[in-house]
Amino acid sequence: DKSISLLFVPTQGGGMEIIMKKKISVIGSGGWGCALAQLLSKKGYEVVLWSWTKEESDRIKTDRENKVCLEGIKLNDNIKYTYNLKEAADADLYVFAVPSHAVSGTSKAFSEFAKKDVIIVNVAKGFEKNGLKRLSTVIENNCVFNPVVVLSGPTHAEEVARGVPTTIVAASADLGIAEIVQDVFMNDKLRVYTHDDVIGVELGGALKNIIALCAGISDGLGLGDNTKAALMTRGLAEISRLGIEMGARSHTFAGLTGVGDLIVTCTSIHSRNRRAGILIGKGMTAEEAQKEVKMVVEGVKAAESAYLLSKQYNVEMPITEAAYKVLFENMLPKDAVFSLMNRDKKSEADFTEAGWL
Repeated sequence: DKSISLLFVPTQGGGMEIIMKKKISVIGSGGWGCALAQLLSKKGYEVVLWSWTKEESDRIKTDRENKVCLEGIKLNDNIKYTYNLKEAADADLYVFAVPSHAVSGTSKAFSEFAKKDVIIVNVAKGFEKNGLKRLSTVIENNCVFNPVVVLSGPTHAEEVARGVPTTIVAASADLGIAEIVQDVFMNDKLRVYTHDDVIGVELGGALKNIIALCAGISDGLGLGDNTKAALMTRGLAEISRLGIEMGARSHTFAGLTGVGDLIVTCTSIHSRNRRAGILIGKGMTAEEAQKEVKMVVEGVKAAESAYLLSKQYNVEMPITEAAYKVLFENMLPKDAVFSLMNRDKKSEADFTEAGWL
């Protein structure tokens, strides 16, 4: 396997060992890209961090810090910087850390320079808006000679960069490829699990942002913990229903990329989706809230995609539909709450009978 030979060498005892001094390019210098560049450079890899513009690349190189997305985290001296995709493609592993809306264009441009058989690790969460495709599918369609692994889980960049104990999942239909990524990223502060349900892992990561946005709206309205618990639990039911229809395994949503990611994003002060939701709950429009947060709020884009997917797959997703109406049809958040609370009577058993448990 050519991709394995890039990162492993045989030992005298007949096993394999990882080569620590290999070059890794992180494509995207937002908070998550910077955090992963920091983690990988600390493990001994030669890391190149790619930025979309020369101005951003020069600014981060000079400051050794992304002051917008990851303020207070000084990047290691040995990290190198570039805004040239061809230069970034000269590596033994690629990490795609651009926002969901930039994955298609970036991967298409990158495909011109990508080395054959080099693994691409995608850490973005969301959908391609036009085709409603999962992001790994978009990358595979553009970079046809590169295996893709999805890296997802309850991982706020701020905490990973500071070395707070964290868990994450490396997902690929080929578990051998996932295990390579597991070895590359895993250290005593980041525990990496493998999974072969790529669909479930991706959908959990993308759809939880919608529920986190709604949890923030609930907080902004001054509602309580009871409300948030309801949103998280019934939100997980929606995620599971759509995921199963799209080919995911139900139990995946009980794991780190389902329940785990949902918990951290709905409750954490670091969650930009929750912060934007709080502002919307207090009266801001979605556009105003995103400007205030000053970072990409993936839940807004995901709400539109998930709403369209729910219609395409004929899946009932009332929380997602309410979020869509607040974000794109100017429904007042308090009216959305009223509509959700006054829906027709249901049985909670429907959740378990759908196959989640």
